[in-house]
Amino acid sequence: MCFLTRDEAAALVDAPDRSRRVGRRDHALLLTAVQTGLRASELLGLRVADVHLGTGPHVGCMGKGRKQRSTPLLAETVAVLGRWLQERGGASSDPVFPGPRGERLSRNGLGHLVGRHARTAAATCPSLALKNVTPHVLRHSCAMFLLESGVDVTLISMWLGHESLRSTQNYLTAHMALKEQALARITPLDAPPGRYMPVDDVLAFLDSL
Repeated sequence: MCFLTRDEAAALVDAPDRSRRVGRRDHALLLTAVQTGLRASELLGLRVADVHLGTGPHVGCMGKGRKQRSTPLLAETVAVLGRWLQERGGASSDPVFPGPRGERLSRNGLGHLVGRHARTAAATCPSLALKNVTPHVLRHSCAMFLLESGVDVTLISMWLGHESLRSTQNYLTAHMALKEQALARITPLDAPPGRYMPVDDVLAFLDSL
């Protein structure tokens, strides 16, 4: 399973040229994708009316099985989306991230966009050049960031709109760093059971300090 580290994700989100309108759109799109973990179809289907930036900011989307769900937004994403939507304008039914003529971006267009910015970001974050960065990789990355932050897999499953918890448990299998952390907590087989008790010489030395 391919996913980005936090440094790689930050480099990707910063890659678009924000002096241009299309760059500001791409910056908002990439940040939203990494933070929410929306599927490509859900991201492309976002309408202006689906973005709620007031109290309890979130985006609403129609997921698999026509199930409606809401995904919370972080303060940084709220600020970026707020600026973009103000610039973007349009009606409530218009796509949040439009194509050149105001139409909804295609899946191929999204994949091209993500790949192009990943190649740009590789100039400052070389490890990105070793990965095939696709829109679904951004979804995997969001799940891994939640997992690293200690979020329970049940909540991650709800966040991503998984139909089965089994899909979410794949992230536990794929995350080597979490496995290494668990391994570090395991007592070696040759270690004596129970808590460590210092010998008298050690206690006397500590008392002398």
